[in-house]
Amino acid sequence: MTEPTVNIDLAKQHGLLEEEYQKMLDILGRVPTYTELGIFSVMWSEHCSYKNSIAVLKTLPRSGGRLLAKAGEENAGLVDIGDGLAVAFKIESHNHPSAVEPYQGAATGVGGIHRDIFTMGARPIAALNSLRFGNLSDPRVKYLLDGVVRGIGDYGNSFGVPTVAGEVYFNSCYQGNPLVNAMSVGIVEHHQVARAIASGEGNPVLIVGSATGRDGIHGATFASEEISEASESKRPSVQVGDPFAEKLLLEATLEAIATGYVVGIQDMGAAGLTCSSSEMSAKAMEKTGKGGMELNLDLVPTREKGMTAYEIMLSESQERMLIVAEKGREQAIIDIFEKWDVNAVVIGIVTSDGMLRVKHHDKIVAEVPATALVLGGGAPVYYREAKEKKPNTKFPALKRDDEIEFEKEILRLLSNPNIASKRWVYTQYDSMVRTNTTVAVGASDAAVVRIKGTKKALAMKTDCNSKYVYLNPRKGGMIAVAECARNVACTGARPLGVTNCLNFGNPYKPDVYFQFKEAVAGMGEACAVFETPVTGGNVSFYNETMVDGKSTAVFPTPTIGIVGLLEDVSKAVTSNFKNEGDAVMLLGEFKRDLNGSQFLEQSYNELGDDAPFVDLISEKKLQDLLVELSEQQLLQSAHDVSDGGLAVALIESAIIDETHQKGVAVTLDVAGDFGIQEMLFSESQGRVILSVKKEQVETVKVLARNIGVPCQIIGEVKGKDVQIVVNGKLVLNQSLQHLADVYFNAVEREINGLVET
Repeated sequence: MTEPTVNIDLAKQHGLLEEEYQKMLDILGRVPTYTELGIFSVMWSEHCSYKNSIAVLKTLPRSGGRLLAKAGEENAGLVDIGDGLAVAFKIESHNHPSAVEPYQGAATGVGGIHRDIFTMGARPIAALNSLRFGNLSDPRVKYLLDGVVRGIGDYGNSFGVPTVAGEVYFNSCYQGNPLVNAMSVGIVEHHQVARAIASGEGNPVLIVGSATGRDGIHGATFASEEISEASESKRPSVQVGDPFAEKLLLEATLEAIATGYVVGIQDMGAAGLTCSSSEMSAKAMEKTGKGGMELNLDLVPTREKGMTAYEIMLSESQERMLIVAEKGREQAIIDIFEKWDVNAVVIGIVTSDGMLRVKHHDKIVAEVPATALVLGGGAPVYYREAKEKKPNTKFPALKRDDEIEFEKEILRLLSNPNIASKRWVYTQYDSMVRTNTTVAVGASDAAVVRIKGTKKALAMKTDCNSKYVYLNPRKGGMIAVAECARNVACTGARPLGVTNCLNFGNPYKPDVYFQFKEAVAGMGEACAVFETPVTGGNVSFYNETMVDGKSTAVFPTPTIGIVGLLEDVSKAVTSNFKNEGDAVMLLGEFKRDLNGSQFLEQSYNELGDDAPFVDLISEKKLQDLLVELSEQQLLQSAHDVSDGGLAVALIESAIIDETHQKGVAVTLDVAGDFGIQEMLFSESQGRVILSVKKEQVETVKVLARNIGVPCQIIGEVKGKDVQIVVNGKLVLNQSLQHLADVYFNAVEREINGLVET
């Protein structure tokens, strides 16, 4: 096969800029080979190099707390949880592949994030996700939703890791570009942590796992460009997953790491063999001053005949790893993988000259300085123009309260796909496999997974209200972290660290880059106050959809994942009311603020002119109080006030546990200029609904006062109805049965059991 002539035009077809091609010529001192061009193009793509984001990301708090590895240092974040154990966790996007091929795009997103965890030596114990789609009434959106959910469910269920939490939102801005973010959490003993490094001259390099095919070639490049009608032709860029092969790879990998013979290991995700070999080599150069790798592609197991060096190096075939073993111990590693019926083949050696050298058919087809390819090395770093472009939104003139049918508005909110139960989604996931999930999905504000052999448990959540970020990127970034941390604290767990998946539009657009910079700044401020350092994550740019023939960015969506620690799982708190006669209390300060609320959008067709109120210091006090109340076992339930406001939060606490629903009677008094609309539907931050035994109310009040958190009794758990009275006006009086029917069945009724293909 004759390779194309490498020149600037071919480089541009590979997604490289003219100055990047010139930089490549300067590094090599010659025209690159076709394989080298492919290597540079994927490693310098946005997806791998973070060239338009790394300068901003470095402003985040990335050390401190219980971190055992700095952000970006390893395949995933690593946080100490005591007793010689650590939690590894990370979130990543698979947006573009899922837009083109939803089932495999989502499935391989799940597989890839789990591999990032077990290459650390950690056993995955839980999976989470965060999903965004266009309008649910659209047939193609239903097709995408069905494919993505089945892909996540089929892969996760077969792999044997519970999917315990997530979020699903619908908005027209995601119509042509859905977001599929997958998170994995695992546990590892400190002495078993594996590193992504290729050190030790002469050590053998092994490829393990599935054979290499042509699927996924240029997947990293595909993820670094806008989706268009031409994207349909990119289907070969979408990888194909095999969860059963990954399960075998998991067990073999953890057994191999336990021998102590594994010097370094890395998943083959984006850019495949190219990325793992160059990054591991560059890490050795950084740590020891020596490194490099020489690979013989003739030894790589392939599943298709006649594969070129270019194809082998760029393939993103799934369920593969690259391992550096101790010299002389490679056969012991191979024997372990063969026992699990997994390929393991020596394909090269570690060198010390800093070069990534690739041979194929007795020819050197690539010879590149490893550090020139990677983030923090020779990969380009850009500071793009940032310019604010305020959204064309406004705050409407509100109707008088006596013009509003409040019961009707509350029921409409309950049935809104962004508020209603996503039971249709999560019942397709196995949430109880491995028997560590302590509460049913949806029963608490964050998932709680116990750690076998200990009293400990981990609480975990993903969160982001992208509408807030669109209205005010900095404040919206703060809220994304604050709400996620608050959800974790509502279970009684103390938040430990943050992983993030930053989904934005084209970074070359100044307004998009402004959103990105401001959102990251807001996230950083919140992380600093909450003492939750950023452990790592993912940036996904070029998320754009076509509106009236024009490419328009999705709402800026910095998805946050947080893991928290419960020292005693028996003290975990759920969100549902428990006992007749319990007092219902509200923590936090009420603010007159309908900005960004679902009610404002629903009833006035306006978003508002700002994100809702947030105060980080008050949020930290609230989180500390929730943890203290849990430790003293003073809470029957805790549920934060978020989408839909106080009215929705009260109803959710009453009906969320379908087998033990409890009614509630609430009386609210509106003072001053506050209206009933604002009292019921404001989404101002930093508020939580509690239920507390009556004899413990005063103790809760004292603790709240001592920490500085406003606290008031607003009602009582009673009966089989939800009754809300404001200023003597009965605004809601509905049976639990009717409210539950609306809430739990709205999404399924919208889908109507039919998914167009």
